[in-house]
Amino acid sequence: MLATADALAILLDAARPIDGLETLPTLDALNRVLATDVTSPLDVPPMNTSAMDGYAVRIADLAHGSRLPVSQRIPAGHAPTPLAPGSAARIFTGATVPAGADAVVMQEQTEVAGDEVTIVHRPQAGEWITAQGADIRAGSVILPAGTRLTPQALGLAASVGCARLEVRRRVKVAVFFTGDELTMPGEPLKPGAIYNSNRFTLRGLLERLGCEVTDYGIVADQLEATRATLREAAHAHDLILTCGGVSVGEEDHVKPAVEAEGRLSMWQIAMKPGKPLAFGAVRRSAGGAGGEGGGEPAETFFIGLPGNPVSSFATFLLFVRPFVLRLAGVQAVAPRALSLRADFTQGKADRRNEFLRARVNAAGGLDLFANQSSAVLTSTVWADGLIDNPPNHAISAGETVRFIPFSELLN
Repeated sequence: MLATADALAILLDAARPIDGLETLPTLDALNRVLATDVTSPLDVPPMNTSAMDGYAVRIADLAHGSRLPVSQRIPAGHAPTPLAPGSAARIFTGATVPAGADAVVMQEQTEVAGDEVTIVHRPQAGEWITAQGADIRAGSVILPAGTRLTPQALGLAASVGCARLEVRRRVKVAVFFTGDELTMPGEPLKPGAIYNSNRFTLRGLLERLGCEVTDYGIVADQLEATRATLREAAHAHDLILTCGGVSVGEEDHVKPAVEAEGRLSMWQIAMKPGKPLAFGAVRRSAGGAGGEGGGEPAETFFIGLPGNPVSSFATFLLFVRPFVLRLAGVQAVAPRALSLRADFTQGKADRRNEFLRARVNAAGGLDLFANQSSAVLTSTVWADGLIDNPPNHAISAGETVRFIPFSELLN
């Protein structure tokens, strides 16, 4: 069996950013991936500004006394005149500091009487002044290509005047599910049948990543039906994702179907939950629709996930998520992990790399969900993330473990 790190390395080595660019209004670019660097055309702030409501002064004027006439009033958004020697300017937060002023005294450190102000604090040079370019310098790259655009990234782009952004098109993913036992919610549940929870989980995960999803639904456990769906899904998609049927039983038709329609590497990954994982590609027949921005690839990537709900959830987060992000042009795809205290004992070590569902308790340690079976989907809702437990390692209460929060894995 492949180690999880080796399996992930193979996937990421195969992934290349997709062709096809779009230019979108900055307001509409949330969660998209930048195709080109965003370089600031200006300093931010573009002038010296006041960080407080108060009075702009020349420090040298205070050597002869602290009482100064107020020569002007400067609200934010108004252009001031140069500060007259021997005077102060009433100024508000965010307003432009007048030429000649070298400090701002906050209003709490002044006494006002009519048109004069008494400065009761001796300021330092630059006090309460935000210097021009303190945040961003003109010509600097503020968002590099490959950045996934968060709300704050959109705000940063807007702060330098970017009205439109060049982004990569969405990753196009075809998804289908195999298993004659699968039933959709709302339909009668026949003997031996189960509801198809994986369809809801995986579609939600793909859409959260910003993918353009084509859902082919439940495909019958038949070789020809599986092959026909693969052929159709290969057109105009970057990835085919399936769930179920990737083991080696007589009713598992995905493996032979992909081998007949393309190529496949079957992996037995040394992880728990989620051992079977298939990766390969499906040929595109001549005349299929292509992606924008270049010639159509000869193949569409294929990933087959196991059918147990926790296994499919975990393998998606650990393997499909970084693969899709890399296709989308994101460079930094590794989730950040935390070192936290285990407030439980897991006495039995497993020979595989375990990913245990756990959550953070009020004391800042980790509690373990009682039932770690790959069929218990409840654990994924109860937990805050996964403990990455190395092979052959039993966990003792009080030791530090590697914890990957779902907040990292779901972004």
